[in-house]
Amino acid sequence: MDDVDAAILRELQLDARLTNRQLAARVGVAPSTCSLRLRALEQRGVLKGYHADVDLDRVGLGVQAVIAFQIRPLSREAIASFKAFALKQPEVLAVFVLGGGDDFLVHVAVPSVPDVHALLVDRFSGRREVVSFRTSIVFEQTQRRAVQPR
Repeated sequence: MDDVDAAILRELQLDARLTNRQLAARVGVAPSTCSLRLRALEQRGVLKGYHADVDLDRVGLGVQAVIAFQIRPLSREAIASFKAFALKQPEVLAVFVLGGGDDFLVHVAVPSVPDVHALLVDRFSGRREVVSFRTSIVFEQTQRRAVQPR
C-alpha cells in the first residue's frame, strides 16, 4: 500500500461512481496506471465492493436499534448458527461478534418501534441459544464515510 493506492481508496470512498479517467486525474496518475492499481486492490481484497448509500428514512426504515445478545452455550457452533440466522433477517444491517459481557451486537432498521419489538419477540427470542438481550433505540447515527489506510 503506497500513497497512490491510499489516494485511490480515499477518492473511491468519497465517490465510487468516478470513471477511471476521473479517478486517475484526481490521484495524479495515467488512466492505465489507475486501472492496473484498481484491479490489484480488488484482487488483493482491499476493495471488497462498491455500494450505494441508502437513506433509511426515505425507504420506510426510519427506526434503527442496536441489540446486544448473550448466547449459550458459547461454542463455535452456537456462534456460527446465531450469526447466520441474524444475517438472514432482512431488517439486520450489521452483526458484530463480541468479547466481553455481550456476545453479539446486532444493528437493525425497521419502520417503527413496534417492529423492533416484533422482531425480538417473534424471531430472536425463540432461538434456543439466546439467553438475554438488551435493546437500544438509535436517535442519531454519525458514520465515518472514509477510512485512511496506514
